[in-house]
Amino acid sequence: MSGTRRRGRRLIWLLVALGALAVGCSEAPATAPPTAALAPTPAPAATATAQPAAEASALESPGFSKSGWKTDFSKHSVPLSELRSGGPPRDGIPPIDSPKFVGPADAGWLKDSEPVVVYEEGGDARAYPLQILIWHEIVNDSVNDRPVLITFCPLCNTAIAFDRRLDGATYDFGTSGNLRKSDLVMWDRQTESWWQQIGGEAIVGQLSGARLTPLPASINSFADFKAAFPNGRVLSRETGHVRDYGRNPYSGYDDVNSSPFLFTGKADGRLRPMERVVTVSLNGEDVAYPFAQLEQRRLAQDRVGGTPIVVLYRKGTVSALDASTIAGSRDIGSTGVFEPRLAPTGDTPMVQRLSFRADGDRLVDAETGSEWNTLGQATAGPLVGRRLVPVVHGNHFWFATAAFLPNVRIWNP
Repeated sequence: MSGTRRRGRRLIWLLVALGALAVGCSEAPATAPPTAALAPTPAPAATATAQPAAEASALESPGFSKSGWKTDFSKHSVPLSELRSGGPPRDGIPPIDSPKFVGPADAGWLKDSEPVVVYEEGGDARAYPLQILIWHEIVNDSVNDRPVLITFCPLCNTAIAFDRRLDGATYDFGTSGNLRKSDLVMWDRQTESWWQQIGGEAIVGQLSGARLTPLPASINSFADFKAAFPNGRVLSRETGHVRDYGRNPYSGYDDVNSSPFLFTGKADGRLRPMERVVTVSLNGEDVAYPFAQLEQRRLAQDRVGGTPIVVLYRKGTVSALDASTIAGSRDIGSTGVFEPRLAPTGDTPMVQRLSFRADGDRLVDAETGSEWNTLGQATAGPLVGRRLVPVVHGNHFWFATAAFLPNVRIWNP
């Protein structure tokens, strides 16, 4: 039996086991009341299509089950045949609904090189360790009064943040237990519509065709987070669930020569499926920046949809999907994507445009010689303390980027 097939079988048993573990070790699936009165918006007629009779039987097929759902399956913006059960039941991988946080000094269980999802809003900076997200995939949070959704799909290596508000209503999310193109399919508790993690679109149910607003977030090392935000907060292991935080249940999954789990789409052969890329989508253009190129060059300066951007890369962050323990995994580096201009502060002259270069291990701008980190902060030089304008992006496996963005351009320096 080939290594790829063995890994595939291990993953099938893994996800089934995760579902059983979640049901056995945690409280009942979250049934918290809505955070806002439901104010659903009818889905556009062009995207919410009536369910063909031929598809009705597919709902009862082994692909996935509608049992126990109040979802309106007659409305969907994607073919229902593309949906498949990932193994665990609804919220079998339980979301975190009441996140608790600690200061960086109180997170001694987190090693400096471990990856965290960094989200900052109005001076409130938070780190969501992947050693926790890998077991929960969803955090319903509120940061500086903004209801936010922090998501991570291990199968696609996609860490994406969204605003949980839509047309005046705030939604709470969970894991549906289903996948589409190997990517997490979420559900909201208010309408039981199903949502694709990549893109943030409601694909089945009452809200089909609606989209959540993505927010700038990045995967960085805990050390970089601490240095950039010494007063920031870290998601605590006190989640209300019993999990082996720190262990990677997907050991070996990100082997670049392996295959994605439950992905049946057509492969885009321009890169190997499990190669990591930085994905940027602006003004109708999609671009992928391979980690292999970024590791060699340390940065990429480009235009996407007519907007100048800079992608910054540095070593020092380990994979969450390599060794059996995340802290013991290999160094894959981390990235940040920004417009090459300073975020306004009101009391410092604006530099309209910066250009960047690698100087040994340092990332510096040519205009002032200031040094920058991958969180877009000047850490030394005349611009110390200033920040770049962040750009929404993702650190995905190539197969996921190509599957959801079929016209994506690959950056070629």
